[in-house]
Order: sequence, then C-alpha cells, then structure tokens
Amino acid sequence: MSDGLDRAYERLAELAVAALNEREPERLWPLLADAVTALCGGETLIYKLDDWSEGKGTLGMSPAAAAALGRLGDESLGVLRSGYPFALHYAAGLGRAPVTARRLAGRAWPVSETARVLGDGLDLDQVLALPLPGTVAPITGCLVYRSGADFTDDQVRIAERAQPLLAAVEQQRRLLEQWRRLSAAAGEPEASAAECALTPRELTVLLLLTDALTADAIGRRLGISARTVHKHVENIYRKLGTRDRISTVLRAQRLGLVPTPDQARAGMGPEADGRENPWTVSSYTRHSDRS
Repeated sequence: MSDGLDRAYERLAELAVAALNEREPERLWPLLADAVTALCGGETLIYKLDDWSEGKGTLGMSPAAAAALGRLGDESLGVLRSGYPFALHYAAGLGRAPVTARRLAGRAWPVSETARVLGDGLDLDQVLALPLPGTVAPITGCLVYRSGADFTDDQVRIAERAQPLLAAVEQQRRLLEQWRRLSAAAGEPEASAAECALTPRELTVLLLLTDALTADAIGRRLGISARTVHKHVENIYRKLGTRDRISTVLRAQRLGLVPTPDQARAGMGPEADGRENPWTVSSYTRHSDRS
C-alpha cells in the first residue's frame, strides 16, 4: 500500500497548489470535497458551514451527499447533526486526530441511532471524522461516509496527512472573503489584483501586512514558515514596485487592492467569536498574532 500512500500524498500536494491559486473563495471547499472523499476511500462527504445543533444549521456537501440528505426528514437530520460518537470525544479534549465511528464507539456503533439512520436512509455504514486543528467558525471539520467495511489504517493515515492542508485552505478562504469584503469599498479589487498579477496567496499576505503583522505572525496565521512569508512579501514588493512595508501598503491602498483605514472601519462586519468545536458548539480562545 506504500505506493498508494505516496500517490495519495502527491495528490494532496497537487490539491494544495490548485487551492492556493483559486481566486474565488466559494470554490475552495467544493474543489476539495470530492478529492478528499476519494483519497480517504469514502463515497460522500459533509463539511460544517456554521453553528449548528440537532435542530438547525447549514452543511456543505458533495453533490452525492446533497442528493442523499435531501431524502431525509428533520428528525433523521437531527440525529446526524448530533455528531455521535465524535462530539463527546472531541469536546473532551481527547486529541484532534481523525478517527472512525466504529473504532471510537466499538460494538455500540452498529446499534446506534446514527448508524440506523445512515443505513436505512442513505445505505451507508461507516463514518470517518476529520477535524481541522486550529480552525474556527465557519468550517471546523468533515465527515466522510462509506458503505461496507470500516476505513483502513492507511485511509485514516491519509486523512491525518490531509488535516494541515484543509486547515490552511480554510484559513485562505476566510482571508480571501475578508479581503473581498473590506476591499469592495476601495473600488474593484479583483481587477486591480489581476492587473498587478498578484496571486491569491500574495493577496492574503498583503491583507495581513496591512494589519501590521510580523512575518512570524503571518506565518503562524497561514501555517507556513516565516521564510515563505518573506518570499511572498518580496514578490509583492516587486509587483507593486515598492521597497518596504509602509510604501507597499500605501501603494496597495492607492490601487484599490486594500482598503484605507477609514474604508476598513466602514466595511468591517462583526467578527466570529471563535467558539466552536469540530461538531458541536464549544469554546476556543482567540489569541492575537501581533508580535
């Protein structure tokens, strides 16, 4: 299976490149959903979009999952939203590693209400939980489903390897949405970015530069090294024709790539409070990245 693992890891690297070059934030998770499902040996996947409980909430999903879940009633959907057996496991702070329902619940899994709903309504037997370490709302994890035998050790290993990629893509998605929202008041940011040939990754670094974050802090936010941040910053300087951070931010503001302080304050929406667990509402503490 080593060749299969190597190929899966290569595919994850390819996905990372594709995702970090995607300019439309709403396309990022659909781009990943089918690929992660296949790499982990699943048949369909659901990812979490916002605060949700047994009674409400929005789920993102692959087309196959959307068609299947559309056949379920509210009561059955509530059973799935309860997150058994993962909710209590992750809420108890027992790590963030991917795990299957069968391994976590043992003999209790096949006779659980969740397994009954999956089997009767969707013809699925097994679930693999893939929480995203260090992420906050709106997306904090995936559930991969399949029928037949439980997920293998190698498939769980691939899910572990996918965790940092998915977390990085989610952070990129959030920053691109923030950049789009804040920069809208400055003109047409997409056109300006294309004219300057800035990549989506460079745009997110530029946004964080305007917040006066250090390279180390930007690296922590994006899950990359400070050295990689410096390379992105050098590219931004070259493309904007600047030599330092202050002139770069001023130049970006004049070009409409980022908002001025007044525009940013006018366009700033309420921040997510970050109080979430992978599958149920819990609490995280958001720390400042400034240093």
